[in-house]
Amino acid sequence: MNQKKIVIAIDGFSSTGKSTVAKQIAKHLSYVYIDSGAMYRAVTYFAMTQGFIDKEKFNVEGLISKLKDIDISFKFNKNLGFAEVYLNGENIEKQIRTLEVSNFVSIVSAIPEVRQQLVLQQQKMGIDKGIVMDGRDIGTVVFPNAEIKLFMTASANTRALRRFKELQSKGDNVLYEDVLKNVQERDYIDSTRDDSPLYKADDAIEIDNSKMSLDEQFTSILKLVNLVLENVE
Repeated sequence: MNQKKIVIAIDGFSSTGKSTVAKQIAKHLSYVYIDSGAMYRAVTYFAMTQGFIDKEKFNVEGLISKLKDIDISFKFNKNLGFAEVYLNGENIEKQIRTLEVSNFVSIVSAIPEVRQQLVLQQQKMGIDKGIVMDGRDIGTVVFPNAEIKLFMTASANTRALRRFKELQSKGDNVLYEDVLKNVQERDYIDSTRDDSPLYKADDAIEIDNSKMSLDEQFTSILKLVNLVLENVE
């Protein structure tokens, strides 16, 4: 049996289910799953707790000066079945998934120094291959030579509804209109930023999952991955 490992890059807009399918594929292949978005959320959470960003201001220089103090790691949680995010040794998995962090993450992610630091960390994680990483610039910047690149998309309304239900299930008191606004704003910022804007790589396979179930999505993507694995030298 071919044990050759590959890099699977999954990009796309917010709330397209990238993380869900990336976790499924990684588990099926016994690959390492890396949520690059969680890394940007961790930096955003750090900026918020240090007082660098709020609704009135964003002290970019202050955040940049403290980037060297940020240590992000992933630790696998057997009970949950996936790796949780740690910031300087503290588990912040729940804290980074709030709408408040979502409202600032695209702004923080647009800072070139933030992206440069995290891209270097992500590339180190993929040296030995056998990983599935999802984000905004994985197939275009982090792993331009990934053996398989996917680009996930769905309508803004569909994505907002998914995110709304997810937040509600976690006990967050949010309005659908606020979630939709957040999705639309993040789309705009992610697609128009100067450094590593979100766009589909020329050799990426686009998957619109607006009307797909999770099982249908997993099955279709696994077929694509298996085709690539069969042809790996």
